[in-house]
Amino acid sequence: MSDSTPGTLPALPVTFRPARTRAVLLTAGVALFVVITLIALLLDHLNPGERISFVFTAALLAGVLFLLARPKVVADEAGVTVVNIVSRRRLEWAEILQVNLRPGDPWVFLNLSDGTSLPALGIQPGIARQRAVADARALRALAEDRSTPGHGTPRD
Repeated sequence: MSDSTPGTLPALPVTFRPARTRAVLLTAGVALFVVITLIALLLDHLNPGERISFVFTAALLAGVLFLLARPKVVADEAGVTVVNIVSRRRLEWAEILQVNLRPGDPWVFLNLSDGTSLPALGIQPGIARQRAVADARALRALAEDRSTPGHGTPRD
């Protein structure tokens, strides 16, 4: 999460992530694993293979929730690292042309200099819309500031 106020840039490095969503997903994953594992251990009529399959299924389900909690956007002096559910991409500041979070968007989109758009799931308005808007503005301000001639390569 960023700690920026309007008109100021957050100190680098800064990590943007959906904290509430992450807390819910991680808590649900742990609770799910514990409950299913306890059920497997408490059911007397299960053989060891069935118990193992219960625990394996619990671990698989918890793993999916942990993957969903993984997204973040890390900005540092050299650029931005976008970590999505199963991918990670490192970008230099000059590669980011625009940071977008339009009404109805599920997360921020980064328009890149190669003509593509990269979803940045680390900033999503799901549970905390105001936090996501503030984080998107902070990332936009950083991208605009870092693309100036004093900080890096100017944009074309």
